[in-house]
Amino acid sequence: MRLSVIAISLVIIVALLGGGVYMLARPGGAGELGASLSVADALSIEGDGFKQVTAPRPFDFPRDHGPHPDYAIEWWYYTGNLDTPTGRHFGYELTFFRIGVTPDEVERSSEWATRQIYSAHFALTDVENDEFYAFERYSRDALGLAGAVGAPFRVWLEDWSAVGEDEDTLPMRLHAAQDGVEIDLVLDSVKGIVLNGDAGFSRKSGTSGAASYYYSMTRMPTSGAVILNGRSHSVSGMSWLDREWSSTRLSDEHIGWDWFALQLSDGRDIMYGRLRPRDSDGDAFELGTIVAANGAYTPIRPGDVRVDALERWQSGHGGTYPSRWRLRIPAEGLDIEVTPYISDQELDTLVRYWEGAVRIQGTSRGQPIGGSGYVELTGYADQPSFRN
Repeated sequence: MRLSVIAISLVIIVALLGGGVYMLARPGGAGELGASLSVADALSIEGDGFKQVTAPRPFDFPRDHGPHPDYAIEWWYYTGNLDTPTGRHFGYELTFFRIGVTPDEVERSSEWATRQIYSAHFALTDVENDEFYAFERYSRDALGLAGAVGAPFRVWLEDWSAVGEDEDTLPMRLHAAQDGVEIDLVLDSVKGIVLNGDAGFSRKSGTSGAASYYYSMTRMPTSGAVILNGRSHSVSGMSWLDREWSSTRLSDEHIGWDWFALQLSDGRDIMYGRLRPRDSDGDAFELGTIVAANGAYTPIRPGDVRVDALERWQSGHGGTYPSRWRLRIPAEGLDIEVTPYISDQELDTLVRYWEGAVRIQGTSRGQPIGGSGYVELTGYADQPSFRN
């Protein structure tokens, strides 16, 4: 699920200039990147002319790690929790978005001409100092500025990148640096690829065509370095990769979502998403996957999960987010609390949203259990109050 509407919203105005040069723009003038958009504004973008996601398809790896330019939007979404040998904790996010400007080939009357726009988000949570750093970049798939390939795998935007170190894609190396904040990480995997939904066909509402192709790598042992203000910290931990592509926006019935990626201490992983209804009498839409310690996975059905928000956090930019949850899955015997490592992990980017590292404590069939993960919250920044 993740940031489909956020990524689509990056192409608010695409102007075709002389010589086939595309310029990314925001309201207020070409190239201006000022105030944030609401998620409601973002929902107005459609993927006209691009292929639609309407049924399951076979996946082909490593090719499917690369781009799918016949679809309007896709992303490579990495998050993770990392510790130093002394126990200092960091969370990170590194995300690449490809946004299709046109489904047609571009006549290259200029080397700047492109049919793709790329964006990337890079964030670091420093728990010890209660600090959150977030950065955003944009570029075009031209002159080597940004792009993606499947084999050998690579996606990049300038010097931010995710690169497969051999033909099998794994291990992957992530690198991003800006304003004294840097990650240099190597990710492997102890489980196979997880095809979410119906063999990778992931519905986002009951509306026909409101779907994506969606796979994950939910448990990726990670090592490397976090460099902060000139000091390098050796780190190790666990990462999570989400991959999706689609051509449709979020249903008009929904205003945003709460999304959980949870890595439990007993080896299980849980992806759960809830699309919140726009109106109080509307219906939420749920989706998710439970991944066993041995890599076997099963879909989450509506009603399998109960989530209750226990606290709220008020953004200094406006809007109120849920900020601690009780999550229960009776069939798994699971009853846990999910708590942000720090409260303020809001990205004040083109579309403002909360995405942050969380810790897990609770019980599984009466026995203690812990873990870490990431939570993403959209559609709250432009809302006057929390909506459960």
